[in-house]
Amino acid sequence: MNIPEELKYTEEHEWVKIEDNIATIGITDFAQGELGDIVYLEIDSLDSEIALNEVFGTVEAVKTVSDLFMPVGGKVIEMNSTLEDKPELVNEDPYGEGWIIKIDISDLSEIDNLLSPEEYKNMIAS
Repeated sequence: MNIPEELKYTEEHEWVKIEDNIATIGITDFAQGELGDIVYLEIDSLDSEIALNEVFGTVEAVKTVSDLFMPVGGKVIEMNSTLEDKPELVNEDPYGEGWIIKIDISDLSEIDNLLSPEEYKNMIAS
């Protein structure tokens, strides 16, 4: 299973890449594997301020629909529009072309609540 060392993680199986004040967010390799073939993503939070742990969208797979939770609060500044036509990128490349949103983080201290790669590995192993 792929768990990149440079990312942070949540208990809801999202990954977070922090660059300055911008966070890129997607779902982990573990999550996409559990969901199965992803057929649709509904993200209607562009330009919205979303608080920590609020739902920012949903991911629909062949067998289930799952909410996406905001790992850190902030304003959604970009959505991966490629996923509208190619939602399978989340399965194929969850940490690259399958990213979901980018946000301008409103409170950088919330990053401290995210899991390290080691903590995430331990969580999914238990």
